[in-house]
Amino acid sequence: MKQILNDIKQNNFKNIYLLCGDERYLRLQYRDKLKKALCADGDAMNVHTYSGEKIPQGEIIDLAETMPFLADHRVFFINDSTLFSSEGEKLAEYLEEPNESSIFIFTEENIDKRSKLYKTIKAKGYIAEITTPDDLTLSKWMRSRIEGAGINVSEGALRLLITRVGNNMQLLEVEVEKLIGYCIEKHTLEASDVELMCALKPEDKIFDMIDAIANGNSKKALGYYYDLVALKVSPSQILYMIGRQCNLLLQTKALLQKNSNPKDIALRLGIHPYAAGKCVDQSKRFKTQTLRNALASCVQAEEDYKTGKIDNQISTEVLILTVFN
Repeated sequence: MKQILNDIKQNNFKNIYLLCGDERYLRLQYRDKLKKALCADGDAMNVHTYSGEKIPQGEIIDLAETMPFLADHRVFFINDSTLFSSEGEKLAEYLEEPNESSIFIFTEENIDKRSKLYKTIKAKGYIAEITTPDDLTLSKWMRSRIEGAGINVSEGALRLLITRVGNNMQLLEVEVEKLIGYCIEKHTLEASDVELMCALKPEDKIFDMIDAIANGNSKKALGYYYDLVALKVSPSQILYMIGRQCNLLLQTKALLQKNSNPKDIALRLGIHPYAAGKCVDQSKRFKTQTLRNALASCVQAEEDYKTGKIDNQISTEVLILTVFN
């Protein structure tokens, strides 16, 4: 990513940039830095944006061969496309020798590194693979934002903020701005402020829901379900999260049998250490076959509502009541 900052500083740009990886916040940040450096405000003649499926590659190539109008560059922003597969071969061929005045900026979460387009960009442009920062990096980033607003922040508050919100930088930024507004007059931010201002994320309610199911408290489990619905989480998303949690618990049990510790489990499963600890505790309450049956029930419930056999809300509510039976 330093390469992008250097290119901007030196005003010397490559023809192709690919910003990829699972950290959406940083992908968009660097895309916007490039846009600010390359594109004049309101320039609709030389800036072209495409997203999603069925990207018109022929149209893009024709435009790329057209000289920019009263500008140094014609810039193409291609976001969340399906071009990093066999679909993008036509554009890949063009990008082997593109018009020097045309610049392409791809912003993608998922890519196939075997695709011709990826290989072309690797050879001819610059690829920034942007992954989720670790907790230490996130803490430093949040501390910088908070202390920059004139507020002292405790380590406990930063740890709790990551625990509650997760490591999604876009969501963390929203919560940090909220906390800055709340703490601006008292000039300090403590863990108690995070507890007051930052709601538990939906995944935490799934933990609580499964605890309630395991305890045979179906009323409490349904209460958590309706809490999630109130948070605008759809029944199908809740069903997905229950299935995901069952899968995590199943994998956790398997790793525990290999004497893995919570830290190793967090790394293997790609989850926060706090969540891994909760998975360890929760997995001990279920037999392996029970979790396998529960996961199969989630798959069946999803199939039933997708094929129209049952309404997705009813399907999810029935699953909550019966998943570990």
